[in-house]
Amino acid sequence: MEIIGRGFIAQHVAAIADRHPGVRLLAAGVSRTTTAGETDFRRERELLEDAIDAGRRDGRQVVFLSTASSGVYAAAGCAGREDEAVPATRYARHKLSLERLLADSGVDHLVLRLSHLVGAHQQPWQLIPSLVAQLRTGRVRVWREAQRDLLDVDHMVWITDALLTAGVRGEVVNVASGHPVPVEAIIAHLERRLGLTAELEWVDRADPGVISVAKLHRLVPGVRGLGFGPDYFRAVLDTRLAADRAVVSGS
Repeated sequence: MEIIGRGFIAQHVAAIADRHPGVRLLAAGVSRTTTAGETDFRRERELLEDAIDAGRRDGRQVVFLSTASSGVYAAAGCAGREDEAVPATRYARHKLSLERLLADSGVDHLVLRLSHLVGAHQQPWQLIPSLVAQLRTGRVRVWREAQRDLLDVDHMVWITDALLTAGVRGEVVNVASGHPVPVEAIIAHLERRLGLTAELEWVDRADPGVISVAKLHRLVPGVRGLGFGPDYFRAVLDTRLAADRAVVSGS
């Protein structure tokens, strides 16, 4: 596998690179969903255009990492299925426009719409590092009714490997646990594990974050063995915090 990018996801996906020599995976996209500018969006589009051109030359399958954020599934009553995308944010519109660019290109491809990944090497502005940093200040800003579907990055890599091994192509697939969690529950678990207490600053902005994984389960039945369920997020957070402690202790 040729991996375009060197960041958080790229470092983890490298573990399966030698298993998929006919794949080119773009893992160098826009990661700041709220502060990205036109330069960031243009850079990701150009990277995808280059990957498409290369795919036309050598026949490699292009895997594009998109988003399953609530900004994509924004329609009233939306169940978060892949065919229900109605973008409500600039970031979501950008990602969906790149999905269309890839689909219209004619190259062999696969689009993965990712939920909120959790794991080592994340950037400070990503969800869990950001929440932990806010907790340490004693104050956390929370959107009322916001939910987030957390997914261990190692499980994302396992799912990607399974989809590619199964020969899935020409599809858009949500990659998520299917169990969104209220953000305040995530904060409460972090408080308990870190021994911290913070004041919550509520913002009246609903953000349901519902993602359907029905298609994922049809394509990769083995995901049932990953432990997804209402308490899955706790295991994801505990794994991340344990890894952080190991880094600090040098073990």
